[in-house]
Amino acid sequence: MAEVFLLIVLKVVMILIFAGWISLWLLKPTQIWTRKWKEVEERLRPTILGYYGINFVVFTFPVIALAIIGSIYMNLQLRKTRRSYGKKVFSGISNPVVVNTLLGTFSALEILSISLFALFLAWTFYARISNDFKDLMPVKSLKLKTWQLKYLRVATRFGLLAEACLALLLLPILRGLAFFRLFGIQFEASVRYHVWLGTAMVCFATFHGGSTLFIWGISHYIQEEIWRWQKTGRIYLAGEIALVTALVIWITALPQIRRKRFEIFYYTHHLYVVFLVFFLFHAGDRHFYWVFSGIFLFGLDKLLRIIQSRPETCILSAKIFPGRTIELILPKDPKLKYTPTSVIFVKIPSISKFQWHSFSITSSSSVDENTLSVVIKCQGSWTSSLHNLINNELESDSNQMKGVPIAVEGPYGPASTDFLRYDSLLLVAGGIGITPFLSILQEIASAPKSGNQFPTRIQLIYVVKKSQDISLLNSTSSLILNQTTDQLHLKLKVFVTQEPQSGATLRELLDEYSQVETVHFDTNGSSYAINGLESFLSMAAIAGLSSVVFLVFLICFNHIFLPDHKNKKLKSPKASKEKNPSSVFDLIIIFSFVIAMICSTLLAVIVRWRRLKRETSPLVEKHVKSWLPSSIEAGGALDKHEIHFTGRPNFQDIFTKFPTETGGSDVGVLVCGPETMKESVALFCRQNSQCFKTGAERKTSFSFHSLNFTL
Repeated sequence: MAEVFLLIVLKVVMILIFAGWISLWLLKPTQIWTRKWKEVEERLRPTILGYYGINFVVFTFPVIALAIIGSIYMNLQLRKTRRSYGKKVFSGISNPVVVNTLLGTFSALEILSISLFALFLAWTFYARISNDFKDLMPVKSLKLKTWQLKYLRVATRFGLLAEACLALLLLPILRGLAFFRLFGIQFEASVRYHVWLGTAMVCFATFHGGSTLFIWGISHYIQEEIWRWQKTGRIYLAGEIALVTALVIWITALPQIRRKRFEIFYYTHHLYVVFLVFFLFHAGDRHFYWVFSGIFLFGLDKLLRIIQSRPETCILSAKIFPGRTIELILPKDPKLKYTPTSVIFVKIPSISKFQWHSFSITSSSSVDENTLSVVIKCQGSWTSSLHNLINNELESDSNQMKGVPIAVEGPYGPASTDFLRYDSLLLVAGGIGITPFLSILQEIASAPKSGNQFPTRIQLIYVVKKSQDISLLNSTSSLILNQTTDQLHLKLKVFVTQEPQSGATLRELLDEYSQVETVHFDTNGSSYAINGLESFLSMAAIAGLSSVVFLVFLICFNHIFLPDHKNKKLKSPKASKEKNPSSVFDLIIIFSFVIAMICSTLLAVIVRWRRLKRETSPLVEKHVKSWLPSSIEAGGALDKHEIHFTGRPNFQDIFTKFPTETGGSDVGVLVCGPETMKESVALFCRQNSQCFKTGAERKTSFSFHSLNFTL
């Protein structure tokens, strides 16, 4: 009872902090805020916080506080979830409202959030530009006509819209300190919000920079202004460098480049450091504090991830499936627990010392205590190199292959298993999109042992190009075959789209492709098993400490290097800033941030070292599984399953027949595969999501969930 009350209190506190932070953004463009806030700054200037400390506390810290309180909340929620698995309350909140090939799939909550954010941008622009036009002042260094001056002000205010997008840009891609896990949104799904915000930011920034250059050009002042590195105020050259960097990052992140040339996308994306530094020098400290919360949390999250992925572990064994698909079996600590559909990021130094790639975990921590497995489709250059590496080891004459070091980051997954609390499940997978469902099926199969109540009636629709892809069901073949009437009712429908009718039954295909090759690797070079992330409480403590350290050093540096701030005779902030270049203020922020990150790193290393010393045990033989090919025994277990050739699933027919075939009035629909498949399933979910019929008869309700296997 006490934990429930504490969860409610924490939730209320987070709502109030978030509402207060949003209110600041809404008040920011108004004259009332400008006038009142200057008075507050002047009153607090003689205090220990000073001008810069109060800006950090008011503008930046609320979001950091949300991350800290959210981590504590998720820690309590995780403990509560493990003890109690209830029914899903809001079963239809994720249902799609808009399904469009060009725009994608949007739920009601997403449409509401996008609309509110668009209204906020419109309000910010209107409030700023209306005040500018009322008090239109000519630029002293430029002789501009009235329309040119107005256009220049419009371009300037578009820069504020880019700033608003930047304030939220990095929050969706946090992993350990993730906000979106509070809403049950996985990291892979929240990445698209990062893409949307990044695209909007680049568009606003391009208009801002391009229009400014246009006005300078037609007024013949472009040579003077473009290279101006002002001692105080805006630094135009820094803004130009930031804009070019942002365009390079955005262009190389386009799907056409990201999917075909992932290495280019990966390395150019690290130019965000250059972009953020020059944005600071261009916008100045006052604007930087508004966006600094996301940068601060991202930097801390990045450091925690680097530390968590050390030291490296090793691959225990690998299974080679037909169609250039492999399964890696990795060691994990028995205490490490993760939810189904979780992902890990892996790096193999022998292939690339810098590249990290994400993969869905196909095993269940409730079933496999000592190992963790991922299935990889070898298509790109990195995965092809991995396939060649394992094949070369397989072709060698050695009985025990040499060890392959691997760094692992994660697992990252939903904080709870709400999507497993339906009466029935309809799983739709395409190709390698089957990987998240393998962990779900194993988790559900372990429900009687763990005491958790999961759906017992499941239908799996698996769409593949070639029949050999059925081999990916190898890890769940025993589950498909050995079903009991009181534990699990699983119906499998396989659709092979690019092969003619062969006459082979599903039983024969499963039997044929169950014979897979296995490579066992030497593990003598490593004694480390995957331990996972630090606890939520540890991450909250590290985030709190780093923010305090930053504030302390920020205040100290201000009083040491800017002593004129303590002079009470300076009544105007402009008088103070005229004595010091704006770059000095910016460097103080950078140095304070670096010191805070160093202190956080030292603390995180100590916490990690103590945890590894306490929990890590040497890899022993029990970690290595036999992984012998499974055989299909005779019987009628496969009689209810279906296989279809040269055709795609008719989702209208599937949704119509599902209630009678499986049963259950509350059905969870999970889909993972190509975007066209997701759109088709989303469309039928939208059409069949009503909870009641015209009369008193209850109608089956379908709740849509989209899973991603690639970023």
